[in-house]
Amino acid sequence: MQLFGASVFERQQHSRGSRKQAGNRLRAVAVALLTVSAGMPSGFAQQPAVAAATAEKAASDLPSAPAPVPTQPLNLRQSKRDFSKPAGGFLANPINAYRPATIAKASFDNSVRLSDLVKNGKIYLSLSDALALALENNYDIAISRYYMDLADLDLMRAKAGQLLQGSGATVNTNTQGGYSSSTVAGGGPGGSTGASAAGSGGLTITASGAGPMPEANMDPSITSTIQFERATAPQANKLFSGGLSTLTTNTNVYNLAYIQGFITGTSLNVSLNNNRTTTDNPNADYSPNLGSTFKAQVTQHLLQGAGIWVNKRFVYQAINNRRITDSTFRQQILYTVNQVENIYWGLVNAYEDVQAKELALDQSSKLAADNRKQLEIGTLAPLDVVNSDSAVAADKQALISSQSTLNYQQQIIKQAIARNLNDPALVAAAVIPTDRVSIEEIPEEKQPVDELVQEAFKNSPVLEQATLALKNDEISLRGAKNGLLPTFDAYGFYGSNALGGSQNPSATNPFTGALYPAGTFPSSGYGTVLQNLFNSSAPDKGVGFNVTIPIRNRAAQAEQAAALIQYRQAELRLEQLYTQIRMQVVNAQFALTNDRALVQASIAAKDYAQQSLDAEIKKLRLGASTTASVLLQEKNQAAAQNTLLASEAAYARDRAGLYQTLANTLDHYGINLQEAATGNVSAAPVVPGLTPASGGNEPTTVPPAAQ
Repeated sequence: MQLFGASVFERQQHSRGSRKQAGNRLRAVAVALLTVSAGMPSGFAQQPAVAAATAEKAASDLPSAPAPVPTQPLNLRQSKRDFSKPAGGFLANPINAYRPATIAKASFDNSVRLSDLVKNGKIYLSLSDALALALENNYDIAISRYYMDLADLDLMRAKAGQLLQGSGATVNTNTQGGYSSSTVAGGGPGGSTGASAAGSGGLTITASGAGPMPEANMDPSITSTIQFERATAPQANKLFSGGLSTLTTNTNVYNLAYIQGFITGTSLNVSLNNNRTTTDNPNADYSPNLGSTFKAQVTQHLLQGAGIWVNKRFVYQAINNRRITDSTFRQQILYTVNQVENIYWGLVNAYEDVQAKELALDQSSKLAADNRKQLEIGTLAPLDVVNSDSAVAADKQALISSQSTLNYQQQIIKQAIARNLNDPALVAAAVIPTDRVSIEEIPEEKQPVDELVQEAFKNSPVLEQATLALKNDEISLRGAKNGLLPTFDAYGFYGSNALGGSQNPSATNPFTGALYPAGTFPSSGYGTVLQNLFNSSAPDKGVGFNVTIPIRNRAAQAEQAAALIQYRQAELRLEQLYTQIRMQVVNAQFALTNDRALVQASIAAKDYAQQSLDAEIKKLRLGASTTASVLLQEKNQAAAQNTLLASEAAYARDRAGLYQTLANTLDHYGINLQEAATGNVSAAPVVPGLTPASGGNEPTTVPPAAQ
């Protein structure tokens, strides 16, 4: 799928050359005008002007855009409401434009799926169910869903000619537990390689707002003024007030204006002003006097701010930002799924560790009991009994510590997959993990690293965001270049004036001092005034130009240069991301290979430690060994068991980390991104590479001292 920004730029290629030539000619004219006005010889200024134009061309030429990054479906939403469009439809009901938006209140209840998993006071949880519950209940994902609506609202603002506010989309990392880096620490040669959780700068637009502002009134507005004024004013000179010392004037104003901006850089301003004035001034012929004026003016930018593209560039950026938000949400799903999987394997590790500690305590307790029997019949020294009792106490302490870890891991998994932790049934329920990791080799381990790297490049949301951000930077840079031009506007207007009213009863002839006879001044109503206003009987029309040439133009130069520098930085960051992702893929593949070898070695070491312990116990019973030797073998067996558990957990985490680095977790697990955006998961993900937990007694979380 091709990025929207790339198609926009391609559609502009056919007209770039002509606009660039016209801009160069206009700049040359401006330089010549400045040269003449400053009194310099034209030959003196021509050489620097040509050199400056050549240098600017070399500095502002943009490199070819990077290859488009395929993306996931566009315009993910948590509801059917499209916030990029006005609510309810303006034409269907214009009143909706003035009503506040309503957002459904967030749910703080756990999904039904969680209740269905509780059996006999315990939660039997598979990894698939844990991931499905996280998609439904996790707070980080729930918060991220609102970013998409905010990005839609920003798009609606841009269509109205307003500045972008941004949605603030980022990857939320407030769920406790798991690992905070995109690439989980493992056994690879590079160790832990962290990646930016928020992608390439989130929604930040480099040099945002550079260049001329678009017409702000893409949404037309109507303004009206109605005013009633009653004024009594003393007169300093009775000559002009008909001999009156005070004049009373009543004025009613009824004004109406219509303002609208257009995407071409055109603005329209239409005004209709009306007033009705009554006065007791004998020198006024009409009272009431009706006056009306009409004026319509169209202004068009010809240089700075001219054209559809420069006025629509914020819309293009808002569309790119919407896609960045979709990509950020996909990154949020990848991150949270990986985090919940890490928490799950941490729970499995703690669960099996308690089982191992219980087994170790049983073994040391049995040895201590046997030693006491031998002490009673006199075949064992008292020091051996003390030694075995000390081992029992140490194993009890280790079991209590392991049980505390298991209890905490159960709380960690609950806060990752549930919203309401105050539910008594949830608080009291123990979480029993039902899946174990299989160490069967996955295809990615043997796949050539270059193929894995290309797959990561293709799917990575971080690269997708960086590419879109670079396109936004290019849009900002082009806007800054347009801002270098002088302001040259053409405008035309048409207007008219009309008067009417009734003869003033107090109107006095200044020559005779007598009142004018009735009918001396013809009367006309407001209808006649409006008719005269639009019949061209008193037109007011014209055209004109506004030119503003900023001398030295330092602010615009600084803005354009800063935009270009930041664009070059963005290019380097994008290439740096390619390098970082390549190293992460290599590290993740090596880590998985090393982890499998470590698991296999740990299994062999555990088997050897168990056989050594069994042999040492037999020798002790035959009197060929000592209690100290048996206890040493028990410690070796416990250490081998811990190493095996840790290596299996590391393998499980690194396998999930490889999927996240390749950004193909959703494909491997069958997670529907549209369902994740709504929070309504129809089917639990299917996680490959798992085996059911072996049967046996479930470990207890009750401390051994209370048993």
